[in-house]
Amino acid sequence: MNFLHIISARHVSGHRLALDFNDGSSGEADLSSELDGPVFEPLQDIDFFKQFKIKGSTVEWPNGADFAPEFLHQLACKHEAALA
Repeated sequence: MNFLHIISARHVSGHRLALDFNDGSSGEADLSSELDGPVFEPLQDIDFFKQFKIKGSTVEWPNGADFAPEFLHQLACKHEAALA
């Protein structure tokens, strides 16, 4: 069984990331409504938000904040379906 993970990520604008996954899917995840709670509050600052790196199977920020790749996949696919 293969586990889902992010193979590339880039900042699009605002709190949007363009993501490519190891299952061949890709899309944009808008995280603007997902930045609640102490660990995610720093990500509300766009300059900080842009500082993500791919670590392990997902994207992570300098303060240790991250989202499960399955959650990011769901957001990205939802966005792509809305565009279709």
